[in-house]
Amino acid sequence: MCSPHKVYGPEQNDLVLQLRKRGISKVILAGMSANLCVESHLRELLEQGFDVAVVSDATAAAQHPELGDGYAAAITNFNYIAGAVMTTHEALAAISA
Repeated sequence: MCSPHKVYGPEQNDLVLQLRKRGISKVILAGMSANLCVESHLRELLEQGFDVAVVSDATAAAQHPELGDGYAAAITNFNYIAGAVMTTHEALAAISA
């Protein structure tokens, strides 16, 4: 059995190629599995040289009674590694600018 991130992560598709073909160097991420899918994409895109921001209020993650809060863990990691962590309002303002 393999994780969905191995099968469907950015390193397994042509996302990076498509972004580069379009001259895109900045990416804004959001999604429903912050500590898994979003973080996986964040790390891969950063390794590929993209400037990546994460929208904190447009992400979510599971909470497990024994393992803890996946969202809190992801937000901590995002603040360490993402180029920016912003709200939806801030992301929309940045896109409009």
